[in-house]
Amino acid sequence: MRDQDLVAKGASDSDEIERLVGENQGPRHPVPVPARPLGEDCGRDWSDPDWSRETPGGFWDPGRQLLRSIRRYQRWRGRGWLGAVIARYFVLQHRFWSSVTSCDIPLNCRIGGGLMLPHPVGIVIHPKAVIGPNCLIFQNVTIGRGHRPLGVPTLEAGVDVGAGAVILGGVTIGTRARIGANAVVLGDVPAGATAVGVPARIKLPSVG
Repeated sequence: MRDQDLVAKGASDSDEIERLVGENQGPRHPVPVPARPLGEDCGRDWSDPDWSRETPGGFWDPGRQLLRSIRRYQRWRGRGWLGAVIARYFVLQHRFWSSVTSCDIPLNCRIGGGLMLPHPVGIVIHPKAVIGPNCLIFQNVTIGRGHRPLGVPTLEAGVDVGAGAVILGGVTIGTRARIGANAVVLGDVPAGATAVGVPARIKLPSVG
C-alpha cells in the first residue's frame, strides 16, 4: 500500500471515530480563527479560553492534533466501558503525535483551553504543571520540577514562552508575562513582565 493510501486511510478512520463520538465533543469550529498578534491585548479577557486556537487546520497539523488527543482522552476516561474503549483510541493517537513531534506532554496534564504550539518540537511539560488558558509555547521548551523553590511551575493566562526557554520549580508566571527565548526562569515573573537571560532577569512593563 502506498504512503498516500496509508495517510488517507488513517484520516478516514480518525474521521469515523470523531463522527461516532462527535455529539459528546462540545462545540466545533471548522475554520480556525487566526490568533491575535502579540501586544494587541485590547482589553481582552485572557482567562476566557479561545478554543478556536486549538482547532486543527487539517489532518496533518501535529501540534493541534496532539492537543486534541489529550482533550479527548481526558473527556472520555472514567466514563464506563465505552469511555474506556474510546479513551484507549486517543491514547494511541497521543502516542503517534508525540512521536511525530518529539514532545513529552502527558495525557494527564492540566492545560487550559486555547494553548498554541506553533512549532511543536521537543516540548516537555511536567504532568503536575499548570498551564493557564490562551498560552503560547514555542519549540524546545521545558516546564518542569525544581528544588528552589520546590515544586512545578504555574503559568497563568496568556503567557508567551519563547523557543528553548526553561521554567523550573514552584514558580508562578503571571498573566500576559513573556518568557524570552533560551531564558532560564527560576523565580516568579509578575503579570505583564518579561523575563530574559540566564538566569532570567525581570523587565517590568513601562508605564505611561
